[in-house]
Amino acid sequence: MPKTFQEINEKIAKGQAVVVTAEEIIDLVEEKGSARAAREVDVVTTGTFGAMCSSGAVLNIGHTTPKIRIQKAWLNEIAAYGGLAAVDIYVGATEMPEHDPLNSEHPGEFRYGGGHLIQDLVAGKPIHLKATSYGTDCYPRKEFEKDLTIHDLKDATLLSPRNAYQNYNVAVNGSDKTIYTYLGVLKPHMGNANYSSAGQLSPLMNDPFFKTIGIGTRIFLGGGVGYVFWPGTQHDPDPERNALGVPKGGAGTLSVVGDLKQMHPEWLVGVSLLGYGASLMVGIGVPIPILNEDIVRHTAIRDEDIVAPIVDYSDAYPNARPETLGEIDYRSLRSGRITLMGKEIPTASMSSYSKAREIAGTLKEWIQKGSFLLGEPTELLPAVGR
Repeated sequence: MPKTFQEINEKIAKGQAVVVTAEEIIDLVEEKGSARAAREVDVVTTGTFGAMCSSGAVLNIGHTTPKIRIQKAWLNEIAAYGGLAAVDIYVGATEMPEHDPLNSEHPGEFRYGGGHLIQDLVAGKPIHLKATSYGTDCYPRKEFEKDLTIHDLKDATLLSPRNAYQNYNVAVNGSDKTIYTYLGVLKPHMGNANYSSAGQLSPLMNDPFFKTIGIGTRIFLGGGVGYVFWPGTQHDPDPERNALGVPKGGAGTLSVVGDLKQMHPEWLVGVSLLGYGASLMVGIGVPIPILNEDIVRHTAIRDEDIVAPIVDYSDAYPNARPETLGEIDYRSLRSGRITLMGKEIPTASMSSYSKAREIAGTLKEWIQKGSFLLGEPTELLPAVGR
């Protein structure tokens, strides 16, 4: 019999909910079948931990005396966007200090960027703020400098327009020189293959048609509690899918928001990508309520059932050409070696499967303890076949 969000939340509140991770549901469905698993299981938890460049934070520094309407601002010499009201600023994960040599000394090291700044804020480290303004009658101050921590901020909100890609490319390099990308360093002549997904643990792989995920979905975000507030930018509701309904390419994304003051530096980690730039590793876990048998079948997806396109990042990708070199499943990718065009090449993940497993396990514990209730979406995200 189908369940509702309300019924599942009532069981969570009473400590009676049956919760398993996206790894555990695989064996459970194989052992008991999808119909019985749907009756017995209430929630399946997922997780992913990888670089999510389209991330950032809205910070409110509180009013100064006299007041300032910030026009330009820098945090640890990293520019923040000041085109908001008064003392609200936005810092992006990929922003770099103005003095950084970037790729003028190729490959650039990008030692400290917006992602590192966000991690430092969450860790409670002192941050140097410099703000300037042209001055107005109601906001007369023109300059302001101060060392502050996240505890000094009126508000600190993680606000990311595109996180948790549903699937993604496997990157290779068909040229005769080393190239530097957001998927890592790629050796010439297809010397390696890099990918970035938690596969069978990844949130949007476990609900490929967005039958439970939408505006208001409560999630694990950066070690705290966050929410889905909109489809992520570049969200594709109508991708090519395999026989199990899983997208064969990028497809869905999430816009997410949460209180930065409740998050932890272990789950928001600034990273330097050699020759490319700075980014932020973000931990996200989405609970999938088992409302019916169809949903539990999707959560039982295995790595070997999920394929990703192999793309040449020396040619097809930078020139925006759609061709691929084939497809490969995540079980093969996670084995450490794949065969492409008759050549065996090593693989490496730009996301952490062990951290994804830890996120799914943590979210499971929260729900079992009754400290995390499901957020029923006011509107599901766009998807075909919903």
